[in-house]
Amino acid sequence: MGASQYYLCSAMLVKIHPNNPRERELMQVVEILKKGGLVIYPTDTVYGLGCDMMNARAVERVARIKGIKPEKSNFSIICYDLSHISDFTRPLSNQVFKLMKKALPGAYTFILEANHQVPKIFKSKKKTIGIRVPDHSIPRELVRLLGNPIVTTSIHDDDDIIEYSTDPELIHEKFEHQVECVIDGGYGLQVPSTIIDCTSGEPELVREGLGDPDI
Repeated sequence: MGASQYYLCSAMLVKIHPNNPRERELMQVVEILKKGGLVIYPTDTVYGLGCDMMNARAVERVARIKGIKPEKSNFSIICYDLSHISDFTRPLSNQVFKLMKKALPGAYTFILEANHQVPKIFKSKKKTIGIRVPDHSIPRELVRLLGNPIVTTSIHDDDDIIEYSTDPELIHEKFEHQVECVIDGGYGLQVPSTIIDCTSGEPELVREGLGDPDI
């Protein structure tokens, strides 16, 4: 079944244990990602919307849902670990490497200089990329089993007071005709990741979120 056929169906709601996810259930989601499907999943902060980073059409669909052009997007990617990050970024300074080693896995997004792999996917002259290695088994295991990073962007709520949606069943209700799968990994949080820009050589706090900015 291709992505276009998927798109007409209601999204699957898959319950996966957040601390001890079973590979059989994870592989159901990985198969959707491999076919260009979009998935909403829990992280160590807020729920995220994502797709296989290497599927340009899927990246375009994520951008459409967010109402932006892929080349104008500031999507981050989820990697499995530090060594995986180096496939998509320019070499890190010792200072940045030590900082990331201390912080990850964790509730941080690091903005780094992208290497030549990244612009191809985003069809842009993108020179930077946000990188996440969340302290959460579900997204990291999805990335490991898929073999590629997942493009990720936060799920926002329509409520003027509550910024992020936290209930997976309500998220499923809202997005069931826009994505192929919503993972129920329990309630999400309402605090996003801490963003640290490392592109100038000196780490600079962009947004204070769940991760301690004084790492």
